[in-house]
Amino acid sequence: MSLNVIISGGGTGGHIFPAIAIALELNKIPNSKVLFIGAKNRMEMSHVPSAGFKIKGLWISGFNRRNYLKNILLPLKIVHSLLKCFLVINKNKPNVVVGTGGFASGPLVFSAALMGIPSIIQEQNAFPGLTNRFLSKFANVVCLGNKKAINYFPKKKVIITGNPLRYSSNNKSKTDAFKSVGLSPNKLTILVIGGSLGSARINQLIKYYLKDFMMLNVQLFWQCGKIYEQKYKTQKNKNVHITPFIDNMSSAYQISDVVISRAGALAISELSFYRKPTLFIPSPNVSENHQEKNAESLVNDNAALMVREDESDEKFWPFIKKLIEDDLLRKKLSNNISKNSYPRATTEIVNLLKKYSYNEY
Repeated sequence: MSLNVIISGGGTGGHIFPAIAIALELNKIPNSKVLFIGAKNRMEMSHVPSAGFKIKGLWISGFNRRNYLKNILLPLKIVHSLLKCFLVINKNKPNVVVGTGGFASGPLVFSAALMGIPSIIQEQNAFPGLTNRFLSKFANVVCLGNKKAINYFPKKKVIITGNPLRYSSNNKSKTDAFKSVGLSPNKLTILVIGGSLGSARINQLIKYYLKDFMMLNVQLFWQCGKIYEQKYKTQKNKNVHITPFIDNMSSAYQISDVVISRAGALAISELSFYRKPTLFIPSPNVSENHQEKNAESLVNDNAALMVREDESDEKFWPFIKKLIEDDLLRKKLSNNISKNSYPRATTEIVNLLKKYSYNEY
């Protein structure tokens, strides 16, 4: 019996890359089939084909909490997306479906439940969104990336797996990794990652304190985001490498000593796996402020530092300066954040998919 899976996850890299990680692992199984469902005009429509998978787009969007008038068409979009999911499921006849979050996950998982198809949802955050909380009523299994989300779901359905990671092949030595971005292996290196789309506020802070960083004799590997590239590319010099997007995160983590990052669940999982001392600046522009809650869970475990955007004018530089200068602090944070690592997350989720595909539950 072949393994036939439909996966939905998108909107941001935090939903897309775990979905792709699962799909890549499924691809290792002979005769397996994987199809994606995403939201039209969202980043999954380009990233998924780039990873080698087919994707169908839905006319769907999230609930707009800032401008309620923009939700007028939402009921129609939901009905239209449900109908399309029914058709796609009926045509492709999957053994099981997977939702990793994002606008398109809801219609897919709900449709599968109505059609008697087993489903698994994967929640990345410490504080889950409304969609996954709703879908947990219909899904067979809820795979958690963060154990602190357990109280938001039916406990009998929960399995703590960790988040699937986008492992990229990294055959470079550390010296070659430094050379590939034009940085020195002899300086403390700060990796700046503002999420898959980049962060306006983090970019502003880095530019403002650039001279201060240079005074500390450090170098920056700065992912600014595609929409900010033109604005900041002139800041590039021998101690500052600027790029809109990082394709090989393994290499980036390999050469970094300190990280400045948003607090998306995927970033946290990667930073935990690579044991990186991190200053988190959570995005305030996310549903239910889940990034701040993600970061707070680490801060409470002495596993990271956090500065909120609204206090970054006063706190960013003192916090990052201490992290740069305090070797013992870096070692402590590195050790503690590693306790949140789940290196077998992808394998465990794929094993669950096999189980439900072959009716072994």
